[in-house]
Amino acid sequence: MSKIFMVSSEVSPFAKTGGLGDVVGSLPSALGKLGDDIRVVMPKYGCIPHEYLEQMEFKFFIYIPLGWRRKYCGVFELEKDGVIYYFIDNEYYFGDPYLYKWNDLERFAFFDKAALEILKHLDWKPDIIHCHDWQTGMVPVLLNAYYNKDTFYQGIKTVFTIHNLRYQGIYSIDIVSDFFSLNRDFFTADKLEFHGCANLLKGGIVYSDYITTVSPTYASEIQTPMGGEKLDGLLSARSQSLYGILNGIDYNVYNPKTDKYIFENYDARNVVNKKRENKMKLQQQLGLTVDGEKVMIGIISRLVDQKGFDIIAEAMGELMNMDIQLVVVGTGEAKYENLFRHNAWCNSQKMSANIMFSNELAHKVYASCDIFLMPSMFEPCGLSQMISLAYGTIPVVRETGGLKDSIMPYNEFTGEGNGFSFYPYTAHDMMYTLRYAIKIFSDKKAWTDLIKNAMRQDFSWNESAKKYQDMYNRLLG
Repeated sequence: MSKIFMVSSEVSPFAKTGGLGDVVGSLPSALGKLGDDIRVVMPKYGCIPHEYLEQMEFKFFIYIPLGWRRKYCGVFELEKDGVIYYFIDNEYYFGDPYLYKWNDLERFAFFDKAALEILKHLDWKPDIIHCHDWQTGMVPVLLNAYYNKDTFYQGIKTVFTIHNLRYQGIYSIDIVSDFFSLNRDFFTADKLEFHGCANLLKGGIVYSDYITTVSPTYASEIQTPMGGEKLDGLLSARSQSLYGILNGIDYNVYNPKTDKYIFENYDARNVVNKKRENKMKLQQQLGLTVDGEKVMIGIISRLVDQKGFDIIAEAMGELMNMDIQLVVVGTGEAKYENLFRHNAWCNSQKMSANIMFSNELAHKVYASCDIFLMPSMFEPCGLSQMISLAYGTIPVVRETGGLKDSIMPYNEFTGEGNGFSFYPYTAHDMMYTLRYAIKIFSDKKAWTDLIKNAMRQDFSWNESAKKYQDMYNRLLG
């Protein structure tokens, strides 16, 4: 049994903005079921739901050195699904409802130091500290810089997971040196220095024993100039310690048979008729033409370039000329929000633009649509394509990162596959593949078989957790 201490800026269901929160919300309990002793630490944000605040128990408080400052740190504890969670309390840094703000360097410098400081007060020493993304990238650096001079911290191994290499936490060397109490020896090209600045994510890569990322293909892509975000040389140098492990999803949350948010529950036995009923009820709710035979395409995403919205924008006129319906749920860059609002206003019977985040509506879209469109420029893992498969909604994706690892292109001659994919990042290739998917949709037997293929897929955390456990065991020898 390994003792793992996970450090993350967000954890579902307490507070999250995206996939990072989902992963750290599901992986610990899956590892716990395999016999590991898992504990998780995160900030005590002001947005944590009241039901969880009521369950927290205050344990102790200490003061954290932050450069020349000493800051109050309260520690609260909550146990859920066999995992112990610790919440770092400081009203100045985390008291409001925002996970990320203008002063994130100072906030997460405090959090990283607090995560290490509280260990000595828990009567529990981890074998491994597992950090997630740039917000916690300095934990391995601090452990190496001065914490491991204390006998308590000696022998603790570190793992650092990159959820999205594009976000790196780049700040001036002077201010990073101040908050983390590091001398100039740490700010050289082989350590934290990055084009004249300090790079917190680079710190996690350099100083961790093992590095993981969230899909095997993404682990390869980030070692290339195209996908490496100027860190490809470093990642290639550390390739022997780099692992790509595909994320999973929680089938207790994403299960059309028990989902409380959808209009009609279903499973593989009655999926065709029930999906049609869900579609017609969603059409009615959104003011679209009610027609169960109409191809409905869903998009649930952050509206940013990474997710392929530049090629969707290029193809928008062509999409609106097709005999389809398009349902969009998400927020992001103003240019894409306005693109979808305008086209929905011009084509109110065939397009619905829901510029918001609504968990309930997202579930309804997964259950009601025939096709899920996800043409990402790059995608470290992606969860939406896995969720859509669980609901029998067929993904059309670009072959990158976790999309390539999870979607097997449909073969009309053998009936194999669970979706449709293309590689060249162009509107033309996306539309060619989308039209091909719609052609297969017109063959009801082929489409029904494809839906059942999709719903048979298993992307539960069980398999992914076993791979993490194997990696931990390898690290511990």
